[in-house]
Amino acid sequence: MAERGSARLRALVTAPLRGPGFEALQQLADVVYEPWLEYVPIRLYDPPRLAKRLAEMGADVLICEADFCSGEVMDLPLRAIVATRGELSNVDVAAATAAGIPVLYTPGRNADAVAELTVALLFAVNRRLVPADRDVRTGRVFTETLPYQRYRSDLLAGQTFGIVGLGAVGRAVRRRMEGLGLEVIAHDPYVAEATHSLEGLLAAADIVSMHAPPSAATAHMMAAPQFAAMRRGAVYLNTARAVLHDLDALVAALESGHLGGCGLDHFDGEQLPEGHPLCGRDDVVLTPHIGGASYHTEQVQASMVAADLQRLLDGERPAHIANPEVLS
Repeated sequence: MAERGSARLRALVTAPLRGPGFEALQQLADVVYEPWLEYVPIRLYDPPRLAKRLAEMGADVLICEADFCSGEVMDLPLRAIVATRGELSNVDVAAATAAGIPVLYTPGRNADAVAELTVALLFAVNRRLVPADRDVRTGRVFTETLPYQRYRSDLLAGQTFGIVGLGAVGRAVRRRMEGLGLEVIAHDPYVAEATHSLEGLLAAADIVSMHAPPSAATAHMMAAPQFAAMRRGAVYLNTARAVLHDLDALVAALESGHLGGCGLDHFDGEQLPEGHPLCGRDDVVLTPHIGGASYHTEQVQASMVAADLQRLLDGERPAHIANPEVLS
């Protein structure tokens, strides 16, 4: 292995990486690969244990996804910390900046995967795939009604699809929905091409899909007044974060019959309480925060990591750096 101070790096990698980007990274550094997802139960380092592991191997670079990077980690002579995330909730960026450590990240790395799950949830809600599947599995295909009576639905093509948050995921969703023949409108106060206000979007859309980032400004941006402003029979999708909506207000809008269904991929605390009202509804499809769970995501983030580390080594500004001030 290369000695510290030479051009070649030593990297501890606890994020799942694969594909050409991972191969490129291995050309840049001597890699110790310990992806957290490969352990059962999963293994996440806290700061003391992470610092100890980095020191043991004499690492110059940490590439992580879910380990907690703060405290003792910032006392090490790291040349970079890379978090394969769109938001740096697991890295103490201020402490890294104080220590002069560049922090790189990978915004948009899971955009296509989340967009595909959004499509899947929409079809599952609209065609009621979950109860239909249950009917077949339990032998209740022909009951007092026929399947053609229970599972008729409108075509999605021609409907209006409203995107709230036109970032990387929102744009990936837009491409897919336009390809399916839906009219796509968007609300995002930070994107000029998103021309609708939230109120205008809710009034016009047959489907409302949430892709805004979680923040103080977006917390519960979908509450009782907003759900009431949606079209009767409209579908609500959220493959972003649960904090964007008031869950009790969503349940009430479904129970009143005002909304026609919903698909959710995230919940406060990562799961619903046992016996929650949503769990018994056939017009609801629930998935356990798996929007980004794609091998493609691991390929994309590997390529982003390798490219930005190469820029850093070449004395260039990385494309995605949280604290560019350390470069000077």
